[in-house]
Amino acid sequence: MDLNKIGKFIAEQRKAKDLTQVKLAELLNVSEKTISKWECGNGFPDTSLILPLCEALDITANELLSGKVLLNDEYKTSAEQNLIELKSAQEKSTKHLLTLEIVIGYLATFAFLITIFAASFAVNNLVWRIVLIVFGCVNMIIGVLFTLKIEKDAGLYECANCHHKYIPTYKAVLWSMHMGRTRYMKCPKCSKRTWNKKTIK
Repeated sequence: MDLNKIGKFIAEQRKAKDLTQVKLAELLNVSEKTISKWECGNGFPDTSLILPLCEALDITANELLSGKVLLNDEYKTSAEQNLIELKSAQEKSTKHLLTLEIVIGYLATFAFLITIFAASFAVNNLVWRIVLIVFGCVNMIIGVLFTLKIEKDAGLYECANCHHKYIPTYKAVLWSMHMGRTRYMKCPKCSKRTWNKKTIK
């Protein structure tokens, strides 16, 4: 997606509808700064805002993603291209999130081990030992919560039995046995427990 092209298109259609950035922001329940960011090509509307934005500007989602008003013969080709680009962007975002999950996991574990080591061997004062241990535990818990959030939301799990792809619950992710990105979970479709593998597609 060409964000600059889309941004210019949003600005053009807004002006054509005789809407100010403030008025459009009010219609979408976002800030004027957000509209300005889109129009400058520095961002793109969240998926929940795409249809309300299109309705406000009297355009289709396909036209928004293409950054131009489409003629009938262009519509189908453009729709297919936009779907491919969105899928590609989604996969790229998922890969980044999964990499971030690994980084957060390692950093949280390293920080926990350092603070416990310091509390055990480098500090003699009991109060400071307790502070370091509490800090290490809180840091580790926050790291685990972040990684669990990413693990649940980034990508899908594929059932080894029926090949159904799904997003598991937090409870399933938290309590399931796992080896890397494969977890022993119950499939919501076939209800069988198998080793379900993470997939980004």
